[in-house]
Amino acid sequence: MTNPDAAAVQLDALGPQGAFRARNRTAVHDVAGKEVAELSLVPSLFVDRAMKALRRASTPALDDRIAMIGRAADLFAAATLSDQSVEEYEYQVSRVGGIPISVVRATTQAIAARMRKAHYSVEHARPTGAVRHWDDPLTRTGRAVWTRRGNVFAVHAAGNHPGPHSLWPEALALGYRVAVRPSRREPFTPHRLATALREAGFGNDQVTLLPTDHATADTLLRGADLGLVYGGDDVVRKYAADPSILPQGPGRSKILLTEEKDWRDHLDTIVDSVSGKGGTGCVNTTAVFVEGDPTPFCEALAERLASVPSLPPEDARAVFPVQPIATAKAFEAHLLHKASGAKPWLGGDGIIDELGDGSAVLRPAIHQLGRPDAPQASVELPFPCVWVAPWTREAGIAPLRNSLVLTTITHDAGLVEQLLEEPSISNVYVGDHPTHWMESGMPHDGYLADFLMRCKSVVRG
Repeated sequence: MTNPDAAAVQLDALGPQGAFRARNRTAVHDVAGKEVAELSLVPSLFVDRAMKALRRASTPALDDRIAMIGRAADLFAAATLSDQSVEEYEYQVSRVGGIPISVVRATTQAIAARMRKAHYSVEHARPTGAVRHWDDPLTRTGRAVWTRRGNVFAVHAAGNHPGPHSLWPEALALGYRVAVRPSRREPFTPHRLATALREAGFGNDQVTLLPTDHATADTLLRGADLGLVYGGDDVVRKYAADPSILPQGPGRSKILLTEEKDWRDHLDTIVDSVSGKGGTGCVNTTAVFVEGDPTPFCEALAERLASVPSLPPEDARAVFPVQPIATAKAFEAHLLHKASGAKPWLGGDGIIDELGDGSAVLRPAIHQLGRPDAPQASVELPFPCVWVAPWTREAGIAPLRNSLVLTTITHDAGLVEQLLEEPSISNVYVGDHPTHWMESGMPHDGYLADFLMRCKSVVRG
């Protein structure tokens, strides 16, 4: 049982010499404005020394790495770490991030499950013609060897959802040493994960957690060989030309409904794609394209989402995300500005439902657009917000480009081929699969190992 009146948690930096409580600390508040934690912010010199320590550190053997990640998964999902039980951790993530606690609990188990399959996942990315090690017997006659592009990997973590933290442990499986800069929006997940990895056997100089202010953030990236950075379009633009950085921006995931399929048979999948997992992720549906008249579909979708109650995030029945009132009002103002000219089905008068404690539920927004190339279809917001547009065969796949995920409900094999061949669509799901579907061993925005590894020709003997 969690205690909502508990004292603020101290989230220390985790450096190469162990836990470090900095003089410079920032408060972490829940959605009602209550301070629930203090996060230590380390200076540039501390980051620089930590990155050098990671560079000097040795890499454990493959079997040892996989075993340690597996033990860490068990600890992350069930153990008391840094004097915080898993139930207390989940409550704090829910209250700070505003994510429904049922989603947080499911994500805890999903992160652990993905960690247990880390080696399985990275092996799926290895080219079938490449071997793992130079002394494989096949290299006597010449063979590609799969090897790291570097040794130190830095992560500027996401704060909108704990789920993305399931990805970076794959770098440890590949032999990298990892430094994570947590988001101040939700630092609990990376802190717990790094602690679990250390408890499982990784050295302090192999996994570090280095919270910093914005001015110091790039010191982390400069000290690493490769980096992963989460953020908005501004982050993608900043790092797009840097081959050592993998930026992860908005997903703009979409659904296409063609006329030969009855969308009524798939409404559950569409509702789940829009609002599932809190509706906050890059894999939640931003736009739905309907061949034919979208009006009946909009009406049905609005009826389904309007019936869901507004609840605080720690309520097990909660579905929609919650934010501080000021943040919620900023999202609402942005939505209403962008929605100008669109037909509202939900959210036309606003999306805020105040809970009376300084926080507000972000209720769904549904707007109908007049044409498939309307600019609003690319507006992604961190709550269930969907734009519904008409689509025609003449419009083709142009309106569907730039999608992290595209679910297409169609019988048209030729159309599916076109979507698969479009470089700006990262994942294509055919049929009843929500856009937020993910599975170990399957690429998300490509495999992370595609970025971290390379093949070298080796011949010996």
